[in-house]
Amino acid sequence: QVQLVESGGGLVQAGDSLRLSCAASGRTLSSNAMGWFRQTPGKEREFVAAISWNGGSTVDDDSVKGRFTIDRDNAKNSVYLQIDRLKPEDTAVYYCAARTTPFGSTHYSEYMYWGQGTPVTVSS
Repeated sequence: QVQLVESGGGLVQAGDSLRLSCAASGRTLSSNAMGWFRQTPGKEREFVAAISWNGGSTVDDDSVKGRFTIDRDNAKNSVYLQIDRLKPEDTAVYYCAARTTPFGSTHYSEYMYWGQGTPVTVSS
């Protein structure tokens, strides 16, 4: 059984940076696409970024492009989300997810495995 554990969230000020980590266990995910989503109360889970097995990545254009970067370290079975120039509207619980296929997707329903989430709160 695959387990994903996120870390790195917290309370920060606008303009700060964070690096979220997601460590996988249970099996090697080097051939799987990984993604990051975020969710605020009362809203649907929102796509943030995805990365394919070979490192090809995509981020949500409208809200995070230029500030969010996803990368992975297959040797550590981990994926990361670098967030720069944080804004109060980035406040959310951030979730790591894994697909069963090599290529990323922007749709949360296409991810099989999910972590418990790490909260990020950005104060103005």
